[in-house]
Amino acid sequence: MPAAAGPSSSPEPHSPHDGVDADAVGLIEFIDSSPSPFHAVARAAAALDAAGFTRLDERQAWPAPPGRCYLVRGGTLVAWAVEGEASPAAGFRLVGAHTDSPNLRIKPRPDAGGAGFRQLGIEVYGGALLNSWLDRDLGLSGRVTLRRDGRPETVLMRVDRALLRVPQLAIHLDRGVNEHGLVLNPQHHLAPVWGLGRPSEDGFRRFLADELGEAPDDILAWDVMAHDLTPGAVLGVDRSMISAPRIDNLASCYAAVRALVEHVAVEGAGSPDPESVPVICLFDHEEIGSQSAEGADSSLLPVVLERIVAAGGGTRDAFLRALATSRCVSADGAHATHPNYPERHEPGHPISLDAGPVLKHNASVRYATDAVSAGWFVLACEKAGVPLQHFVSRSDLPCGSTIGPVTASRLGIPTLDVGMPQLSMHSARELCGTTDPGLFVRALTAFLAG
Repeated sequence: MPAAAGPSSSPEPHSPHDGVDADAVGLIEFIDSSPSPFHAVARAAAALDAAGFTRLDERQAWPAPPGRCYLVRGGTLVAWAVEGEASPAAGFRLVGAHTDSPNLRIKPRPDAGGAGFRQLGIEVYGGALLNSWLDRDLGLSGRVTLRRDGRPETVLMRVDRALLRVPQLAIHLDRGVNEHGLVLNPQHHLAPVWGLGRPSEDGFRRFLADELGEAPDDILAWDVMAHDLTPGAVLGVDRSMISAPRIDNLASCYAAVRALVEHVAVEGAGSPDPESVPVICLFDHEEIGSQSAEGADSSLLPVVLERIVAAGGGTRDAFLRALATSRCVSADGAHATHPNYPERHEPGHPISLDAGPVLKHNASVRYATDAVSAGWFVLACEKAGVPLQHFVSRSDLPCGSTIGPVTASRLGIPTLDVGMPQLSMHSARELCGTTDPGLFVRALTAFLAG
């Protein structure tokens, strides 16, 4: 019998991602590199650049197809590929998602404080679970507009140091919090501390100037937000889950980019519907209603699609005929059945992690899915060998909504809502399965192929 192993024979250390599906690792890396919508767009653009896509300027004439192209407007990216036998006049296969997530955003004049603390004024962006932002070490990210030779220039900024914290009131001073629940007023209770002493006028502006190596007077404006500094992680004794911020909806952005890149990579080998043009749309501002210059409820997508047709020599009538043969997936997070709150879910439609994408239904069309659009996605999942789940809310609980109904109404094309299942939606940190990202990529790839 061999001698017992001594202390020196401890197992070799493993990577935290050893044995985990490649798309789960890819999603974690994508999320970690995307603390703001602007960073998410930059990361997506880098992946498209590597796949041979060319960034276009909306102010310039666009080249005639064939070609792989994308454009960026703020926190929004639209990408498409016209290759092989594809023709814009034959219609589009669209996948839409959104780059924004609920968070805390810095006000234009944020410097404040009291009781010996320096604080920053914040606004709550979107439907955040406010308690999830308490007692976390937070960094700052977003974009800053600078003065450059009398003209504005916008740059990305990211600070991954522990700068901010929203401290919770001690239980000794709120004895009934566990019995009666925590109630937070955003104006009074969510201002983070970021230093000691008296608040200084323009302290935040000077902080940005120091970080960017600029003069304070050259900081013109900012869209800056707080982000959780804890990296995404593989979770569970069986390594079956992903813990990360912004899974809603960077998981869909990641899957859409991966699906488009995968689609164009195999296009030369032929596809079931090589004539249609694949398009992905990663919109900003979904969490606040999509009504902005770069939101899904803007003219951006209709104009881009018409310009794609026009660049190929098509007329306005050709564009309208292309819409008549197009279809769209609205990709957004879906609710998995919560083990601690099963009564909040429709009992006839249980949703599990790592059991495949979730097709979302609502009779009041808060989701855009109908029998026609659902049929296309069911067939796509069958072709990809991907299981499919179906979600509907309890009849006595309202559901959320997505860019799906907005896109369907603006373009008049069959649209369906589908998403990757998760828990803790709209928390500062969310939870999903490790198999689902790869399944979602496969399903969207099959949809783009027709």
